Amino acid sequence: MASIPSPTHSSPTRSSSSGNYGLAMALVTSLFFLWGLANSLNGTLIKHFQTALNLNRGQAGFVDSAFYIGYFLMAVPAGMFMAKRGFKKGILAGLILYAIGALLFYPAAELRSYGFFLFALFAIACGLAFLETAANPYVTILGEPEKAANRINFAQSFNGLSIIMGPLIGGLFIFSEKAYTNEALQAMPFEQAEAIRVHEALSVQAPYLTIAGVVVLVAVLFAFTKMPEPVSAGDSGSGGGIAALLRKPHLVLGVLAQFFYVGAQAALWGYFVDYKMLLSPDQDLGIAIRFGEAMARITGGNPEMSPVQIASFHASFALIIFMIGRFAGTWLMSRYRSQDLLACYAGMSAALLGVAMVTEGLTAVIAIMAVYFFMSIMFPTIFALATRGLGSQMKLGASLVIMAIVGGAIIAPLTGYVSKINMQVSLLVPVACFLFVGYYAIWGCKVQDRP
Repeated sequence: MASIPSPTHSSPTRSSSSGNYGLAMALVTSLFFLWGLANSLNGTLIKHFQTALNLNRGQAGFVDSAFYIGYFLMAVPAGMFMAKRGFKKGILAGLILYAIGALLFYPAAELRSYGFFLFALFAIACGLAFLETAANPYVTILGEPEKAANRINFAQSFNGLSIIMGPLIGGLFIFSEKAYTNEALQAMPFEQAEAIRVHEALSVQAPYLTIAGVVVLVAVLFAFTKMPEPVSAGDSGSGGGIAALLRKPHLVLGVLAQFFYVGAQAALWGYFVDYKMLLSPDQDLGIAIRFGEAMARITGGNPEMSPVQIASFHASFALIIFMIGRFAGTWLMSRYRSQDLLACYAGMSAALLGVAMVTEGLTAVIAIMAVYFFMSIMFPTIFALATRGLGSQMKLGASLVIMAIVGGAIIAPLTGYVSKINMQVSLLVPVACFLFVGYYAIWGCKVQDRP
C-alpha cells in the first residue's frame, strides 16, 4: 500500500537528546520497506494458494480480505495505544505482531490450513497498522525540522523499492519451477497430486521465517536505540466528533474514493499473475525474461523458469513502473493541481483497463502494467484532498480515511468471483472503482460543509 502522508500537526519538540539520529532514521526507514514487502507478497500468495490449497480465485482473494480487515480493525486502537504509550512502544508492538504472523506461516504450511494462513496474515496486518500509523510522524522528528519533507520522501522510496521484492521472492523462492493448475492436479493420481500440493504449501515457510527473523532483528535494534518522542503543543480536540465530520462531503466522499481505490489496487496486484497467464501465456516481455534469468543466476536458481515464475517477474516490472510513477507524479504536482492530476490518472487507468478487456497478448498485459503508473499517486492524493481544512479534526478525519483501506478486503474477492464468469470481464470491477476516483477528483473533493 502507498505510504500515508502524515497529518498536519503542530511542530513537535524533539527530545533533549537530539544528537545524531542516523541509526534511528535508518530504523524508521526500514519500517517503510517492511510493510511494503508484506503488502506486495499478497499477490504471490493469492496465485500460490490456488494450487497449494486447491482454491478457486474467489476463495484465494480472501488473502486480501484478511489483510485489509486487520488494518481496518487495528488502525484506531493503534493510534489510541500510541497516544498513551508513545510511538516507540507502538512500533515495538507492531513489529512483534508482524513477526508472530510471519512465524505462524510455518505451522499453517505444515497443516495446510487456509484458515490458519488467513489468521497469520491478519496478525501481520494488525502489526502493520501500528507501523504505518507511527512511521510518518517519527520521520518528521528525526533530524532538522526544515528537512522533514526530504526525510519522508527518502523513506517512502524504500516502500516503493520493497513492493518490487514480493513478486521477485515469489518467482525465485515460492513458485515451483514447473507450473501446475488445479485441473492438471485433479487429473493425476491422488497421491501424486497431494505430494505436489504439500510441496507447494511448504515452499512459503523459508521466505516467511526469513522475514520474521529480519523483523525480530529490527525490533531488537529499536528496543536498544534511544528514540525521541514528539511533544505536541497543538489542540488535539475532536472539534465535534464524527457527527461534525459527516457534514463534510469532501471527507465522506474521500473515504469512499479511498475505499474504491485500495480495492482496485488490491484486485490488480492480487490477480496480475492470473491475468498475465490468461492473456499472454506464450508471449513475454524480453526484458522481464532477461531480468528473471539474471536474478536466477545471482541466487543460484534454475534459469529455466515456469510460466508462473515468468508472470511473477512481469509483476515485479509492473511494480517498478508504480515506483517510477510515484516520482513522476511528485514532480508533476509541482506544476499542476493535485485534483486535476488525479482526475487525469483515474481516467487513464479506466481507459487502459478497457484496452485490456478488448485485446489479448502482450498488448493487454502492457495495458494493465501501465495502470500501475497511474495508480501510483492515488492513495496519498486522495488522502490529502479528503483531509483538507479539517483543522483540529484532522486526526479523527485521517483515521476514517485510513480505515477505508478495508476496500481491499471487499473489492479483491468480488473481482475474483466475477473472474469465474470471465477473467477479462472481471476488469470491469476496478474500472468502476477508478471512475469513482475520477468523479471525486473533479467534483467530490470540493470543500463544502453541510449545515
